[in-house]
Amino acid sequence: MKEHEFTCPYCWEEISMLLDDSVSYQDYIEDCEVCCNPIQIAVRFYNTELSDFQATSIEQ
Repeated sequence: MKEHEFTCPYCWEEISMLLDDSVSYQDYIEDCEVCCNPIQIAVRFYNTELSDFQATSIEQ
């Protein structure tokens, strides 16, 4: 597991998240721990190193 910090695309708060580096590509939705809005998370690892991270808002 790797810790990664990013900014919520809704409330602009800094969020810390644990990412599972045993899965090379992950795409899922997680709620912001501050404002509770849904965030689309896309994560890529290459040899257990984080190579790409995207956190985008979901149009509602």
